[in-house]
Amino acid sequence: MISQHVQDALVQVRELQQSIADRLRFKGFSGPTRAISGTVALVIAGVMSTPIFPAETEAHLVGWAVVFAVGFCLNAGALVHWFLRDPDVQRNIHRLSPVIDVLAPIAVGGILSAALILHGMHRYLFGTWMCMFGLMNLASRHVLPRSITLVGLFYIVCGGAWLLAPRVTFLNPWPMGLVFFAGEWVGALILYMDDRRYGEERMLIARKREQDENA
Repeated sequence: MISQHVQDALVQVRELQQSIADRLRFKGFSGPTRAISGTVALVIAGVMSTPIFPAETEAHLVGWAVVFAVGFCLNAGALVHWFLRDPDVQRNIHRLSPVIDVLAPIAVGGILSAALILHGMHRYLFGTWMCMFGLMNLASRHVLPRSITLVGLFYIVCGGAWLLAPRVTFLNPWPMGLVFFAGEWVGALILYMDDRRYGEERMLIARKREQDENA
């Protein structure tokens, strides 16, 4: 009898822990869309590195604008789909509050990018963008798996190294393409593994509850 009560108490503790984790974990950021965005960046970097692509600053700006536009649309679409379709969200606008945390790095990155372009300092764009993505990941560390912090630090280290490097050029797309590909794929794997772990925990709790009801 005592053993059964202990087991019931453990199940309740696991359910409480799962409930708290579900409330803290923000699921509006999609792992698959991050992986696709990183792949798009690498593919377009490959296209821009070919001889047929114009070796001009304006052409490369258009190429990277396409990368960011595709990434933004994919992630925004996944966010909207989650907000409208997830039954746990119930279209509660307050569940979107973590998105506000990443808007500041995006806004600052956009302002810095515009200033660098206007002043012809294109060589610093990659470093600025890498640091911006790093700050976005760090801003999300409280509502995403803790290991997402490593992705943020990776971006910032790469961005800092690029900004301090003596000889860099905006017309070589590979550094930005490779860094973004690696960062987004690692971030996607972190989100995927976290979702899988939580799914397994929910399944175990549900199975234990079913066994207790049938006992």
